[in-house]
Amino acid sequence: MRSASTEQPSSERPVRHTSPTGVARTTPLTAVSRVPWAEMQDSTGSAAAIPLLLNGIAWGDSGTALAALEDLRKRICQYGFVTEQATAATVPFLWELAQLPHVTCRARIIELLKAIADARQWESTAAAYPKLLNHRENPVAWERAARQAVRARRGDLNRLMTEPDTEIARATTELARALAD
Repeated sequence: MRSASTEQPSSERPVRHTSPTGVARTTPLTAVSRVPWAEMQDSTGSAAAIPLLLNGIAWGDSGTALAALEDLRKRICQYGFVTEQATAATVPFLWELAQLPHVTCRARIIELLKAIADARQWESTAAAYPKLLNHRENPVAWERAARQAVRARRGDLNRLMTEPDTEIARATTELARALAD
């Protein structure tokens, strides 16, 4: 099983298409197909469904996007635990979606990023039970990689803090506080 990439695939320049009106629009998640999701694990087993969930968040109506985000949360950060190796690979796409005005659940995405940034449950458990670090599957490393992936894009916070939506601004402020230390 391969480890989740901590590279920032979503930071690549997005593909721009011209609509029939002549206005350029951005296509999100262009790099999602470059991640070997089927070779990674989430809390349900194979992480192969994560691209579908990300697309549901990106293009779904309010109900669809929220349901996809809740399913994604259960797969990558359930109960405040970074659950598997796919979490770190998913983070750059969450950052991307949080910045797209048409995404309906942006504040909830930012809250999920904060939950990932705050996750230290495996680290705390390993402090009490060091044998956890000797397992082939290392959840402490997944947790650290996921937190590092959130921190890697903290430069995007300034743009999100200027959002007129008060819910997005509040969630961004809380995420900024979590990343300040």
